[in-house]
Amino acid sequence: NATGGASVSLVSAGKLTVCTHLAYKPFQFKDASGKIVGFDVDLMDLVAKKLNVTQEIVDIEFGQITSGAVFTAKKCDAGAAAITITDKRKEATLFAEPYFKATQALLVKGDSGITNIDGLKGKQLAVQTDTTGKDWAEKNAATYGYTTKIFDDMPTGANAVLGGTVAGAINDNGVMFDFAKDNPTTKVVQEFQTGEEYGFNMGKDNAALQSVVSQVITTSKTDGTYNTIYKKWFGVDAPK
Repeated sequence: NATGGASVSLVSAGKLTVCTHLAYKPFQFKDASGKIVGFDVDLMDLVAKKLNVTQEIVDIEFGQITSGAVFTAKKCDAGAAAITITDKRKEATLFAEPYFKATQALLVKGDSGITNIDGLKGKQLAVQTDTTGKDWAEKNAATYGYTTKIFDDMPTGANAVLGGTVAGAINDNGVMFDFAKDNPTTKVVQEFQTGEEYGFNMGKDNAALQSVVSQVITTSKTDGTYNTIYKKWFGVDAPK
């Protein structure tokens, strides 16, 4: 394999098997035809192309990806699920070069009168299990006087805001702004600069794949492919 991918061993021959946790629009979600698409999907397609294989996506619990369980069990080669790189997650898995900067964002109903996190006092805040948003929300609950309610995925938490069963939801900015765009009765009222970066991850024993993924991300940023993909999903140029 002239692309340098020969040293990468894959769980299924001819395929780059990628684990994700649906739905997390616009990073990974099913389009109208049921096909899994998104920002992460397009970037991982570049990796698959580099390895001269096709990408196959497996939907699985987020915690299984961040803990590295999916790699130990040989279910996937890589994880692409808008995963924030943390020290704890780095102990369990390898991460390629970061590919996206994220903050936490607060979503509320547009007519709720809530303008920031202070407005959640005595109310319920939706969080997603195994996420950095949940960690942030739990750490700050006593300060702002809200209680957290845990949801298994991003859409159920955001839809609880839409349905009025919780006052707000906290999750990454990319998905929250996208949800508010699709559901104009909701809006993002505040972002919290948590200095987070996303990375694609893989098993501890897979430095060969880590190197290829990092190389693909770096190349895509220099040759303009990354910006094209970013613009397709976020509607603006990628931040410099």
